[in-house]
Amino acid sequence: MRFDIDIGKQVVAQGRRFTLAARFAAEVDRLALFGPSGAGKSLTLACIAGLVRPDRGRIAIDGEVWFDAARGIDVPTRRRHVGYVFQDYALFPHRTVEGNVAAADARGYPQPRSVESRRAVDELLATFGLAELRASYPEQLSGGQRQRVALARALLAKPRLLLLDEPFAALDTTLRQRLRGELVAVQQRFGVPMLFITHDPDDLAECAQQVVEIADGHVALPS
Repeated sequence: MRFDIDIGKQVVAQGRRFTLAARFAAEVDRLALFGPSGAGKSLTLACIAGLVRPDRGRIAIDGEVWFDAARGIDVPTRRRHVGYVFQDYALFPHRTVEGNVAAADARGYPQPRSVESRRAVDELLATFGLAELRASYPEQLSGGQRQRVALARALLAKPRLLLLDEPFAALDTTLRQRLRGELVAVQQRFGVPMLFITHDPDDLAECAQQVVEIADGHVALPS
């Protein structure tokens, strides 16, 4: 997948001003945004997803323009067809595993109703080893299981791009090591390009094909 990003955004919070000026290009299936906390990684990801509107610039994915301030283009999030996995996974606490996965399909929420929707949910639950946990609630799951539920939910909508905000940050070291390989396997199996953010160099070594380093809101080192 081809990424062409050149955006600027100013954010003011609690009397502090943060300026993002992110410009990079890449053509890979697993791209990482790397840098310390507060560098602007999550803000960049949110702009690409359409959750935050940049003040200026352009976002193009595989040649399709999603945002262009000069031309007045701002494609709505729902039409960008991205799957977004938040750092805390953002699961619905009062929905079961099955209900959380089905939530990605409006026709199947809170439980899959159509035959097609139920089949798709069943296949993803089996793929991620969650079939026996379908009636469980998020508080009953381990960190790795919650991550799998979030990934299954994101993939149910058949996104063209998977965006992951610190996918391993909530996991302990041992589990993190195992799930890195699982994430790469998921990307390859489903053929969905992914853009993930991290501040852990070990994540880069095992998961990234290309790295864009961000520091203080600016791209420091595309590699």
